[in-house]
Amino acid sequence: MDRPGIDDPGFGRRLGVDVGSVRVGVAISDPSCLLATPLVTLQRDEQSGRDLDELVALVREHEIVEVVVGLPRTLQGRHGPAAEAAVSYAQMLSARISPVVVKLGDERLTTVTATRVLAHRGVRGRKQRAVVDQVAAVEILQAWLDGRSRTLGAGR
Repeated sequence: MDRPGIDDPGFGRRLGVDVGSVRVGVAISDPSCLLATPLVTLQRDEQSGRDLDELVALVREHEIVEVVVGLPRTLQGRHGPAAEAAVSYAQMLSARISPVVVKLGDERLTTVTATRVLAHRGVRGRKQRAVVDQVAAVEILQAWLDGRSRTLGAGR
């Protein structure tokens, strides 16, 4: 797993990516790296890689400087099949968007948190499934941005 602020590309928009077996949630930051907001949910397409193509287009369209892919480790910090799939996805994306850097960020409990936030707001069922991945991507990216701010702020 990578650490926010290490080899930082500076100001510019970032994407947060929550990779699932069915959907890929995407969040985007503002150029000053303070706030993550939901962007889109892509349908996962392991056969043709259309979701990766769409991510590449988003990186170009929004002039992204860094992508953070959520790494779903267990609560004990171990890597299971989902973490291996996220690492593989990050590697495939990295090969397509170089020199834009792809980092792996801690994703533990982001989907659980996102589900609770949506339920608290009264979003349930199909409506929740449609946006939970975006909200999880926001959680991943916001944690990264906050960690980046702490790391870079400590060095000043």
